[in-house]
Formats: sequence, structure tokens, C-alpha cells
Amino acid sequence: MRAAPTRHSRSTALAKRADIAYAVSLFAIAATVLCLLVARQGFLSAEYGYGSAAFFLLFGLFTISMGYPHPHFGHVSFDRVAQVASILVLGPVDAAVINGVASLLYPWQRLRRGEPLRAVVTASLLNSGMMALVVLTGGSLYAALGGPIPLTGLGLGTAGLLLVLMLGMQLVNDLCMVGYLLIKKLDPRRFLTIISTGVELVSVLVGVIVTLVFVRLELPVFALLFVILSIAMFVFKRFAEMRLKLEALVAERTNELRLKTIELERQATRDKLTGLFNRRYADDYLQREIERSIRDDRPLAIALADIDHFKQINDRYSHAVGDEVLRRVAGLLVDRCRKTDVVARYGGEEFLLCFPDTTAASAEKVCGQIRSAVEQADWSSVLEELAIAEPASINLTISFGVAEVGSDPRRTTVLSIADTRLYQAKHKGRNRVVA
Repeated sequence: MRAAPTRHSRSTALAKRADIAYAVSLFAIAATVLCLLVARQGFLSAEYGYGSAAFFLLFGLFTISMGYPHPHFGHVSFDRVAQVASILVLGPVDAAVINGVASLLYPWQRLRRGEPLRAVVTASLLNSGMMALVVLTGGSLYAALGGPIPLTGLGLGTAGLLLVLMLGMQLVNDLCMVGYLLIKKLDPRRFLTIISTGVELVSVLVGVIVTLVFVRLELPVFALLFVILSIAMFVFKRFAEMRLKLEALVAERTNELRLKTIELERQATRDKLTGLFNRRYADDYLQREIERSIRDDRPLAIALADIDHFKQINDRYSHAVGDEVLRRVAGLLVDRCRKTDVVARYGGEEFLLCFPDTTAASAEKVCGQIRSAVEQADWSSVLEELAIAEPASINLTISFGVAEVGSDPRRTTVLSIADTRLYQAKHKGRNRVVA
């Protein structure tokens, strides 16, 4: 029997189907347009044949490999170098075909890293379709405006056309990526980083240099440029990878520091034994609530509670038993108070309960319920759990003194009243609530 799919699993399945559908659609559009254009004007010119095509294909694969993972999603590489150079040497259609094939082939090496076949196919189709459209659109715009192909020199007019080429390619690239990120339900703003954008822009300039050397200079000079360029790409790749590792380490350390800060804050406001708020926090909280109560004319009641004859438990059974009793009493207090109430350990076996928006009469009822629960609880089980060899049983009771805040803004006043009534409860025989 299969479990019924959850809403999250259905949403994930739909996102995956949309993911592959977007990649297939993008690839199909690019492939269809390129097939029509190649059928009409042919592939490769007489001046640059299949040898040049093979070079730019390998060059494209190399520039893609000289990249690093994006901090949030995807892959940042120098593929724009090969794309721009192939446009300026071969033309937009031939360049789109070659770079589309390079982007189609490169993701398959991910299978060696154990990535799922479906993810590899999606990446292959998406990258191929997107890069083909980026190259074709930017290159066609450049050619339509009169940009020279092959590029043999630079002038002011040519520089302006190269700027149009760069902006056109970047625009199409970003539009395709934004569409994919929206399908993946990711925030596109997190993926437009200064470094990745800078890599794209610098790559265009390098692509222009590669073109000029490829077209105008001898093979040895081009080979030297290629070696220098390869070294520069490799150094930048290593630098980027080191930077990502450093950022990840900083993020990890920051998170550890945040968790330690939260723990220190918790320790500063919580009692270590019972987990209740400590006296310092309770005094600050009570003072704030008294001021709010008087300002807004809303009732506020407090209660001081003290476990009866607690010293006898420590003396007779051990402090370990006494500690466990305190923990269980703390649990009873919290369980029978509202989430808006505050329960604090105010002393050794003394507790403070704060009841916002509550009268003394209502607080007295709550304390009465707690008193009854403490009296009826099975405290002898503490001895069994701690393996205390003691035939006698534990009979535990608790006493309360309840007070309501009046017009006096000092917390010491209401605490003094509650303490006096707690003393009265003790004097009258304990195990009672005095309000």
C-alpha cells in the first residue's frame, strides 16, 4: 500500500514537471529556429570551415569548465568568451549552433559525480537552449546593426556595436534565468551577484581580444594568448572556489555564534534546574507588567508559592530527590497556567506566578487547582525512578499567597503583600491558598 501524497510532495512533483517542461520548450525553440536558419543560409563559410568549428566547440567546453558553483544556484563560467569570439569570427547562426552543442554536452560529466539522470538531462537541454538563444539573439542584433564579421579591428562605432552585443546577450540570458528561477520558486534577486555579472562583462572584452588575435595574428601568438588566458581563468576559478569556501565557513561560524548567543540569553533568563524563568527575569517582567497594568487600567495578579516542608525531603532522601521534586512541581505549575502567564523559580523552593489581565479571585482559583494537583500527585514514584531504598512515601503539599496590583507602581509592594499572605498560609497549617 502506498501512502497518499502530501500537499508538499504534490507541489514538488509539479515543480519538477514544470522544470523539465521549461527546459524542453527552450531547447525546442532554439533547435527549430537554428534548423530553419541553417537550411536557408547554410553552415560555416568558405573562409572558416569545420576546423574552426571544432576549435570553437572545444574552446566553448573549456571555458564552461573554467567556472565555479554560484553561491545559491547554477554555475558561473567564462563561456561568454567563447560565445563572443565565435560570433565575431563565424557569425551568429554558426556560433549559436556550436555553443548550443557545447552546452548540450558539458552537463553529462555530472553523471560521474552521481547526479540523477533526470537532473543532468534537464540541465543539458536548459543550458543548450538558453545559450543558443543568447548567442543567436545578441549576435543577430550585432550583425543587423552592421557589426563586422569577422571582426578585424576596433573603432568607436564598432565599440558601440560590441556594447549592444554584450547587453543583448546579457538581457536574453537574464530573462531565461529569471523564468527558470520563478518556475523553481526561487527568488531571482538572490542570483544577481556583482561577481557573476562582472565575470560576464569581462568575458565579453576577453572574447573580443581572442577574436582579434585569432583573425589577425599567427598561430604561435594565438597559442601564447590561449595559454595566458587559460592560466588566468584557472587562477580566477581557484580564487572563486576559495572565496565560496570562506563564505561558507563564515556562515557556519556565524550560525554557531548565533546559537551560542541564544543559549547564553536562555541561560541568563532561565533557571538551570527547572527550566523556568529565573528571579532576575521575573523581577524585570513584573515591573514592566505593573507599569502596563496601571497605565492601561488592566488587572494583574501574582502569587508566591512555596513547597511545604521541602527541607525535610532533602534531609531525608537526598538533594537528588529534592531536585527531581522541584522539576516536577515546575512542570505542574507550567501545565496549569496559561501561555500568557509567567512562572519563575524565585528562590530555593519558592516560585513566582504572574497572571496578566487577571484578578486576584481568578488567580486564587488557578492556585487552588495547582495546590490540589500537587497534593494528589504520586510523589513516591520519584523514589522508585531514582532507586532510593526507602520504605516511606513522599506526601507533598504547596502553599500560595496571592495579591493583586493596585495603584502602587513598585513591584516590591505587591510582592510584600503576596509574601505576607504566603506566611499566613504557612501559619494556618500550610497546603492552602490565601488571597
